[in-house]
Amino acid sequence: ISGKKGIGKFTLINHFLSYVYDKNNYDLKNKSINDQSQFYKQHLNNIFPNIVHLSGDNFKSIKIDDIRNLKSTILKTVISDKERFIILDDIELFNINSLNALLKIIEEPSINNYFILINSKTKPLIETIYSRSLEIKILLKNEERIKSIESLIKKNNLEVFIDFNSSSLSPGNFLIFNKICEENQINFEENFEKNLNLLLNLYKKNKNIYLINMILFLTDHYFHNLQEKKIDNIEKIIENKSFVIKNINRFITYNLNQNSLINAINNKLSNG
Repeated sequence: ISGKKGIGKFTLINHFLSYVYDKNNYDLKNKSINDQSQFYKQHLNNIFPNIVHLSGDNFKSIKIDDIRNLKSTILKTVISDKERFIILDDIELFNINSLNALLKIIEEPSINNYFILINSKTKPLIETIYSRSLEIKILLKNEERIKSIESLIKKNNLEVFIDFNSSSLSPGNFLIFNKICEENQINFEENFEKNLNLLLNLYKKNKNIYLINMILFLTDHYFHNLQEKKIDNIEKIIENKSFVIKNINRFITYNLNQNSLINAINNKLSNG
């Protein structure tokens, strides 16, 4: 299942699994999950025996031992005769050794075990995994995206800190980014370098991939506004944006000094 982060891939899978394992409590007409059912509570706590969930997010890297344990798990017979689903979330973030070990399991299919790989396309997925999968692309039209976000705002009685109308922000990412803004008093209309430094400090403490995604969204938002206001010529905006993203990626990949990163960005944006 592939598509942008926060677009609803995992939610779709949860509805599918609820229908498979908890059909009597699933409202098919209204596409609604009963969050009070025993299945839902077990699934929420990752203890339902017919569902295995491994996630590559938050930089908690899946190790080879995790894949070996997975192989051992799927060789065991579950109590019920129903299918078992193995959900590999943010598969593109699994390290190369884990993916190679996983490849061997996928190539040796076993009865009643089905793999669902969630690819949020935050980085390229290796071809060996991609070529052995059947891809279902999840897309969301802009009007559907806005409608979903507005529904989430109303349902959760949220105060809005991010302009979601003028961006392509997914519903899931909106919830996460809006909460980060609320908890850390981040105003997107304030100084870009100040917000960037604040988010980098949070990332340094938590090593959370959502903070990296938010940093990239902040960067895109900042340069989009410059383009809309025609403050600089388009070539300069593109050059500066490319410089910022390149150096943020280098900072994350090579664990570079944060002050050096901020100084380099300040100098670039000041001098063009």
